[in-house]
Amino acid sequence: MDKQIKVTLVKSTIGCTAKQKATVEALGLKKVGSSKVLADNACTKGMINIVAHLVKVEEA
Repeated sequence: MDKQIKVTLVKSTIGCTAKQKATVEALGLKKVGSSKVLADNACTKGMINIVAHLVKVEEA
């Protein structure tokens, strides 16, 4: 099975750009404190890179 990572939204998207808000939503995160376990691949890492200041990433 592929490696997986847990992404948690730790900061609000208020005041962020539309692209950053859309990226958070595409990661499956809704409210501050919500988490999602995702596949650890280039696509996911690119999305996390865009909103790195809003999320916390750890190994699942």
